[in-house]
Amino acid sequence: MNLILLGAPGAGKGTQAEIICEHLNIPAVSTGNIIREALKSGTEMGLRAKSFVDAGKLVPDEVVIGIIQERLAKDDCKNGFILDGFPRTIPQAEALDSMGVVIDKVIDIEVPDEKIVQRMSGRRVCESCGASYHLLYKKPEQEGVCGKCSGTLVQRKDDHPDTVLARLKVYHEETEPLKDYYQKQGKLFVVEGQEEVADTTKLTLAAVEA
Repeated sequence: MNLILLGAPGAGKGTQAEIICEHLNIPAVSTGNIIREALKSGTEMGLRAKSFVDAGKLVPDEVVIGIIQERLAKDDCKNGFILDGFPRTIPQAEALDSMGVVIDKVIDIEVPDEKIVQRMSGRRVCESCGASYHLLYKKPEQEGVCGKCSGTLVQRKDDHPDTVLARLKVYHEETEPLKDYYQKQGKLFVVEGQEEVADTTKLTLAAVEA
């Protein structure tokens, strides 16, 4: 099954992607993680993306599309995948279609903007493996330490409130139209994000299996 997860930054897509990944035994492809790895390693693409990421803006289509096309060609995607963070614009969705990639379902996780700002300001990410935690919703067993690889947990620059608000503005202008795009294809399933991650997960899995 080929899935896309939609939702504003901080809506909890990453956590749901991990759970669906385990449930269906297919890889979760997160453009955010791929881009952050490129930033960390200082690749040509990473350097091109850096100024956009620092400003909370979207990385240019040609960079993102190249990353996705290369990733989906790998063997572990043959039986399905979950796209988290792509497509983010109508042109990206059209590029995905033109690559011959068939999407079965698009799960849209809806969370109000004010709750997203609260969620993201409390998020912490492992600078070594990229695992995500939250000071309220998904606390690490040891403060400041990743439970998966013992790396250091940090607050990313794009989780600061001012940057979050800028990213939400871009999301509403450029990404939200994707809901209509996929609704017209009969592939859109809307999930209302809940306070408890487990409650959102039940709704998400129900949408996947519908």
